[in-house]
Order: sequence, then structure tokens, then C-alpha cells
Amino acid sequence: MQTIRERTLEAEKKFISPYGMLCENTRGRERPEDECPVRTAYQRDRDRIVHCTAFRRLKHKTQVFLSPDSDHYRTRLTHTLEVSQIARTIAMALSLNETLTEAIALGHDLGHTPFGHAGERALNEVFPEGFKHYEQSRRVVDKIEKKGEGLNLTYEVRNGILCHTRGEEACTLEGRIVKLADRIAYINHDIDDAVRGGVITEGNIPLEVRKILGETKTERINTLVMSAINNTRDTICLDRDIQGAFDTLHEFMFDRVYTNPVCKSEESKAIAMIQQLYSFFSTHPDELPNEYIEIAWWDGAERAACDYIAGMTDSYALKVFAHFFIPMGWSEK
Repeated sequence: MQTIRERTLEAEKKFISPYGMLCENTRGRERPEDECPVRTAYQRDRDRIVHCTAFRRLKHKTQVFLSPDSDHYRTRLTHTLEVSQIARTIAMALSLNETLTEAIALGHDLGHTPFGHAGERALNEVFPEGFKHYEQSRRVVDKIEKKGEGLNLTYEVRNGILCHTRGEEACTLEGRIVKLADRIAYINHDIDDAVRGGVITEGNIPLEVRKILGETKTERINTLVMSAINNTRDTICLDRDIQGAFDTLHEFMFDRVYTNPVCKSEESKAIAMIQQLYSFFSTHPDELPNEYIEIAWWDGAERAACDYIAGMTDSYALKVFAHFFIPMGWSEK
């Protein structure tokens, strides 16, 4: 009698297109495991990511605006969920592997630093090997989670996480969809947050962009998603005019939001703080938590310091910095 997992694998053959990735064709895990009777390998990967500690910490990591007063600004976690939703919609419409797509999307930012890309730049400047959040995301699932055991994910999920931003394209269309969905999500929700923060208005968006992509967040996302669905066959692509408008929108956001002094006024403080923490822990590895002391033994103090700081939430980084560098008031016992 077939297991539930085996029935799911048979169903994939009927519904996933020749361009999609069947779970039965996975390159597998670095450490072989017995199969689950209910879940496919990609379903197990998705579940492992959702239940891991790095995923939970995303709720307290900056997306664009540092420590906003309002609860309605995006965090790294809400960004991840929006990427997952957009990527799954495209994958489903193209008859690709929706579960593989979801697993990659949910894991793509697990290695992101506190304080957004400011934290990433801070570590990149001081860590000798350089720091890229997508490389760190892969390291989280391979080396850091489960006290150094890693999550032992399938090759396709690990590859999609690593290739979601720059450089080599993912080996699956599902991974390439996540790369596009990431960009669709962050540009549009960053516009939403920037409007909420009074940095820009919807009317500031170039008229030629609004004419092509739409006047609202919903219209823009729908235009981009439909263009991807209608133009993708063996590669992920958009209509030429829509791609051009999308690129123009990104340039607008870079000029008006991502480098805006109003949005970035506190970033220099965050960068200085993270770099001071790195300098301290890389020279005092005995002050690291036990699991990172073990990393220091195997991979060196600088690597351990980088891993520890990259995993911090914004609030925890502030707490650790205060503990080591801010004088505490004396009180009678």
C-alpha cells in the first residue's frame, strides 16, 4: 500500500510541468535520512525552516526602517512571508513545484543581520572573508542551526537560498522565481512603508512607471506577477517594457528611500555598534555563548563572532552592546 508521501510524489508527476522540479528527482541531502511516510523531502525542508530559531528571530530584524514606532512597518519576517506568497502564486500558475518554492522563500533571509543592510555592510567591512547575507543564510541552514548540526536540507533548497540575490542563477526555476519574488516584494512593500513614514508619496513615483505598472501596490504587484506568468517558459522573465519600468522603479527607490538621510539617519550608529561588537567578540571568544565558542574552536574566533552577531535581532544586539560597553549604575546590595 502506498504511503501518503508516495501518493504525493505520484500526484506531482501529473501536475508539475516538464520545467518544474519533481521531488523524486532531488539530489538529496548531505546526510541521508529515512523518508517520512507523510511528507515529501521538500515539505520536510519547509517545516524545518519554519520551526528553526533563525526563522523566529526574523520578526525582530529590520527590513528598511530601524526600530519604527508603529507596528505596521515591515520586519524581515513579514517580508519573508510576502516573498513566499508571491513566489507560490507564480509557481502554482506555472505548474512548478510550489512546496520547493515555498521552502526556498521561507529560508532565503535566515542569515540576514540585525539593522537590515546596514548590518550587512558593517560585517562585510570587518570580517576578512567578507559578508553576504545570502551566503550566511546558507551557512545558517548548513552549519549553525540545531547547535551546529544544521537542518540537513535538500540540495535544491540550499541552492535556491544561496542564489536568491546575486551571482549564479539557481539550478531550478523554483529558485529563480524566489529571486524575482524577493525583488517584487521588497520594492513594493518598501514603497508602502516609505509612504507611511512620510518619506515619499505614491504621486512621487515617476509617471511613466505608474502608467505601466499601476498606481497602487496591489496593481504593481499584480502587473509584475502576471508578466512573469505570461512570459516564463524555460527561464523567468518579464515583458521588456515592464522590466524597464521595474528597473526605473528600483532606481527611484534607491535615490529617494534607500539612500535617503531621513530613513538612514541612525544607520551610522548601527554600523559602529555592530563593528565594535565584532571587534570585541573576535578578540574575546570566551565571552561568546557556548555554541559559538565551539565554532571558534573549529572555524576561528572571527568566524564565530560574525555568526553570533549576524544571528542577533535588533533588540538583542542593543542589549548585548549595553551589557559590554554601557556603564551600569551602582546600587546597594
